[in-house]
Amino acid sequence: MIDTAHAPNRFPWPPIIFILAAAAGMVLHWLVPLPFLPDGPARFVAAAMGLCGLCAGVALEIVTVLTFRRHRTTILPHRGATALITDGPFAKSRNPIYTGNTLLIISAGLLFGIWWLVVAAPIAAAAVRKLAIEREETHLAARFGPAWTDYAARTPRWLFFR
Repeated sequence: MIDTAHAPNRFPWPPIIFILAAAAGMVLHWLVPLPFLPDGPARFVAAAMGLCGLCAGVALEIVTVLTFRRHRTTILPHRGATALITDGPFAKSRNPIYTGNTLLIISAGLLFGIWWLVVAAPIAAAAVRKLAIEREETHLAARFGPAWTDYAARTPRWLFFR
């Protein structure tokens, strides 16, 4: 058992899970393609939403990385935090990188017409929640005590979902 007061995990689960989810979505699309929207206005809207989502996801990830750097704490999900970040994208989500990763996979599915990516993204998010976020939150509570408790009470885990 890992001492979560020093580090949340021994293995960097989140990037691996999101990469595997995207790869699984692509492989499933190749093996068992699901029909997407026919060409026309609905397909165009889905692609436009996907493109906008990709841009938003990349922007969210960049701003989050810069926020980590500004606070001089680790971005690595298996290393211990040295600062509790509550500003920037962390004011709207306790997990902006994971939110961005989920958005990127869903958006790629919409842009390229791959339903399996849209299906894989929330499954990956659920796996990240179980394997990483719960431990990260235990780590942050141990490290930052009431400051973490107050922050967690007012800030959703995902953008709109606790």
